[in-house]
Amino acid sequence: MSVRMAQRFARVERSATVALLETVQRLRRSGVEVLDLSGGEPDFPTPGVVVAEAVSALEGGDTHYTPSRGVPELLRAVADKLAVENGVHVDPATGVIVTPSAKQALFTALMTVLDPGDEVIVPTPAWVSYPAMAGLLGARAVSAELSAEDGFRLSRRVLEGLVTDRTRALVVNTPANPTGHVLDREEAEEIVAFAVDHDLVLVVDEIYEKIVYDGRVHLSLASLPGAAERTLTVNGFSKAYAMTGWRLGYLAGPEPLISQALKVQEHTVSCAASFVQRGGVAALTGTADDVAAMLKEYTVRRDMTVSALDALPGVTCTAPEGAFYAFADVRGTGLSSAAFAQRLLDEAAVTVAPGSAFGAGGEGYVRLSFAASREVLRGAGERLSRLAAPWAGN
Repeated sequence: MSVRMAQRFARVERSATVALLETVQRLRRSGVEVLDLSGGEPDFPTPGVVVAEAVSALEGGDTHYTPSRGVPELLRAVADKLAVENGVHVDPATGVIVTPSAKQALFTALMTVLDPGDEVIVPTPAWVSYPAMAGLLGARAVSAELSAEDGFRLSRRVLEGLVTDRTRALVVNTPANPTGHVLDREEAEEIVAFAVDHDLVLVVDEIYEKIVYDGRVHLSLASLPGAAERTLTVNGFSKAYAMTGWRLGYLAGPEPLISQALKVQEHTVSCAASFVQRGGVAALTGTADDVAAMLKEYTVRRDMTVSALDALPGVTCTAPEGAFYAFADVRGTGLSSAAFAQRLLDEAAVTVAPGSAFGAGGEGYVRLSFAASREVLRGAGERLSRLAAPWAGN
């Protein structure tokens, strides 16, 4: 018997970052002391107030279905947060959906605006799942290749020429994974003008919004004139609040789009977990000090990581403006990004993500996460320094 698979899978590879995590877990089970800098998981514990609220909900019997949109308290907390912190105004009853993860919110957003054969522009290097999600929907991700020479800035000059009669949306990620770039107002205004002129939907991933450095301020595209009616904002709790395992996110935007996105939620996952949503309310309303403390520590780790990388022959690294990744240029080692990453794994038991996994513009770079502890970062730096000398011979 032959088993027929849907043709959509021919256009989609497995997640490179998830595959790396599985490799780390397998090696550790075999006794290898792997130092993992490939993933995007904060090593901090979830803030106590969040845990306490979820435990209280569990003990109180709050373990049943919720409304598909989410519990009213969390919908209101999200809308209040967007208004106060982001200048984005949505009706909590019609403009927000609470989802089981920001990843689910992103997939729901793309499903809402893309039909098979449609195109979505994705600035690259980019998180590996953007083009994969488009492929799963039968759509095509069109790469807008950014350059390290201008700090991976997104401009209209890069975007123009990519639009066809099938283009429906533009994905924007700020702060960006893997580059760490944070949009400034000039970029944001160009993006919005481009979307308005070409009648595109903006799908904006703001999952790293709380992690910005050196006095920068995160800017939400939906807050700009002309953007609100065409912007779907994706966010969640994993990165800012160290809640990766909780799987909680949200999608916000104009009612005409959100009302359709709700159908995706209702016919797939139904709702996010009830007690997890209660923890989400606590995260948004009672963790400002915890978030500030994590950002302070990320700043120290960022500077440690960049300094260690810049000390390696053939490697240069610009300090990221946001998120918790260093995107290091390894072209001077004479190795491809995949070969560099493989050598680190084979000879130093350190895992990093090769830049080639992040699409056009990523080759010649590797992504290192400094969401790991200082101890792990120091250990990885020492192992890398011992490998550095022979690179010149490659």
